[in-house]
Amino acid sequence: MDDDDTAVPAHNKNEDIQQACETRSVERLREYARSEGGLLDDELRRRAWPILLACDTSDDDSAVASKELPEHRDEGQVQLDVDRSFVYYPEAETESKKDFRKQELSQVITTVLRRHPMLHYFQGYHDIVQVLLLVLGVDAATSAAARLSLLRIRDFMLPTMAGTEPHLRLLPAILYASDPTLATHLSQTQPFFALPATLTLYAHEIEEYGSIARLFDFLLASEAVVSVYLFAAVIRSRKSSLLDIEADEPEMLHSVLSKLPRPLNLEALIDDTVFLFEKYPPERLPGRSWARISSNSVLKTTRKFDEVAQQTLQDGERFFAKEAAELQRQAVMQQRLQKYRTLARRYKRPAALTSIAMLVAIAAMLLRNHPLPDTLTGSSTIFLGLQRRIVEFWQQTMG
Repeated sequence: MDDDDTAVPAHNKNEDIQQACETRSVERLREYARSEGGLLDDELRRRAWPILLACDTSDDDSAVASKELPEHRDEGQVQLDVDRSFVYYPEAETESKKDFRKQELSQVITTVLRRHPMLHYFQGYHDIVQVLLLVLGVDAATSAAARLSLLRIRDFMLPTMAGTEPHLRLLPAILYASDPTLATHLSQTQPFFALPATLTLYAHEIEEYGSIARLFDFLLASEAVVSVYLFAAVIRSRKSSLLDIEADEPEMLHSVLSKLPRPLNLEALIDDTVFLFEKYPPERLPGRSWARISSNSVLKTTRKFDEVAQQTLQDGERFFAKEAAELQRQAVMQQRLQKYRTLARRYKRPAALTSIAMLVAIAAMLLRNHPLPDTLTGSSTIFLGLQRRIVEFWQQTMG
């Protein structure tokens, strides 16, 4: 964050954001979203977020009303989660108002899922859409949720959760690049502690509306991989307390890492995230964690932010189909490999015993047909002679 950004009075920044919205300057909006305070308030966000998400592209996503489309297979789980929504914010609302918001939330989610039935709902998705709904309203939130689902968080909506693993596997690589000591200390702890936060763009973890709205400014203005860098920044901010826990206590470390610190210094974390992302871009991370990621993953299809604006919902569906097919092939290969390993373990001991028995039989036959000379005495000479004759017999047999 530049000193010039921090020196600009809030009212001037407000005017600058409005002008950037008027001119539809994505780059300027991205800069403001990263600077202190982000996009300032919901009035500005209502104008800026659809531009950052490119909701005005030629996506023909409203030709058919959702009520006319078949029910999505996950709507039962959607309703269970919607019933648990709006717990922390908005505050001081009547139950009737909350019930109305829940109806709107259900409408947005089911509309997106029915229009794009290949998407698989995950628990926590409603937390993301809840934030979009509160800022944008039903209609704009529906368009934003569709583009976010297919073009930004598509990996999380695949038929299995295997698409989340590449995201999590990047986390140790970022830590090793930026802080080898801390990374080594955490090396026995698997990075799955970061799943709830990164899966829901932190909406499931942050209970303050102002904080999550401000964080969405930053995340919607960034590549998908930045969410992982943000969690690395969170870990780095807790370095001293994490080092106080023994490295051979991964359960304790996992318990601490799975909860975001309170209070959450978002501005400092965003600054460190930008620093990490610029100094250690994913292509230069140690190991092959980035190279192994599918070219159809959102981690790579959003790598050039300006190109995402050109992508359509149909592009997202094509990426989805290709990545889902890749994961299916990988799953089949893993099943076959596991089957081979099981067979190998089953026959490994009998095969070894059979080999020993064959060698003993060969040795007995050789000793019967070709007794060792009396001059060869002692265990070592007997062994050497026996070994030589076994080798000769094997060569003759195989020859």
